Amino acid sequence: MIRHTIQRTFLLIPTLLGAATLAFFLLRVVPGDICEVRFGGVEGGVYDKEAVDICREKNHLNKPITVQFERFIVGIFTLEFGESMWSRTPISEGLAQRFPLSIQLTIMAMTVSVLIGIPLGVVAALYQDTWVDYTARSFSIIGMAVPSFWFGMMIIVGLLLSTHQFFDQPWMPPLQYVSFFEDPLTNISQMFWPALAVGYRFSAALTRWTRSALLEVLHEDYVRTAQAKGLFQTIVIRRHALKNAMLPVVTVLGMEFAALLSGLVVVEQVFNLNGIGKWFVLAVNDHDFTVTQTLVLLFAAIFAITNFIVDHIYAWLDPRIHYN
Repeated sequence: MIRHTIQRTFLLIPTLLGAATLAFFLLRVVPGDICEVRFGGVEGGVYDKEAVDICREKNHLNKPITVQFERFIVGIFTLEFGESMWSRTPISEGLAQRFPLSIQLTIMAMTVSVLIGIPLGVVAALYQDTWVDYTARSFSIIGMAVPSFWFGMMIIVGLLLSTHQFFDQPWMPPLQYVSFFEDPLTNISQMFWPALAVGYRFSAALTRWTRSALLEVLHEDYVRTAQAKGLFQTIVIRRHALKNAMLPVVTVLGMEFAALLSGLVVVEQVFNLNGIGKWFVLAVNDHDFTVTQTLVLLFAAIFAITNFIVDHIYAWLDPRIHYN
């Protein structure tokens, strides 16, 4: 296991370098120049060529692409990602401001999905083809069909209408979010509704996966043997069935976490969250190469590290799994 951990750790390096290289060259292939966009607008208006040349020189865009790539790779190893081509602010500062918000929203949304999805999936499997099962499956189908941003907008409308009846000032998404370390209660009250909007949809998927996995495990011979020995149903489920049924669920959770962190764009727009998803879209629209390639590298690192952690959780859940 230790050998496998070391091997996977070293494999992360070429994986991330490959993602960084792909992002760097694809951004250079896409038509558009940030300096022309800055001075001529997105639609390509009239601009001062001398000003564009100065802008390109400041952003090192007038240098050969090999030199630009070398600067980018060196910056990865030294953790010097440079400045935003658009705002001229250090990218590290932008990450420090936006990443904690996105990671907190992701963790809270995952918590909501786990607290709702796994218990509901277990109950649906234990009461298969009853009204309980049909209710859980309906919840799952509706949740997977409803986009997170639409559910978020319905939450905002519902809060507006309900709070308007009892308070002078109706609830609105706050203009500025308070850090958890400054005021935990205010922070959680602000982040709860976005987390619920995102977590509900993923809890629906988690319900289906948990139900299917547990139903399959309940028909295994070792579960039937445990039941034949006279063990209580709760012991059979908790000690024998549920732990083995969690293997595919852990995979879904890992992929959900990585996808959530990099895919919160629309929800961040709805709830006025200044996270990395919103920042990524703005950087792509502005042709801000430095920010875009840095965030692509960050998303690739999140996916790679998540897969790394999921592999080790597999071995913990099922001791029969050995990595050579």
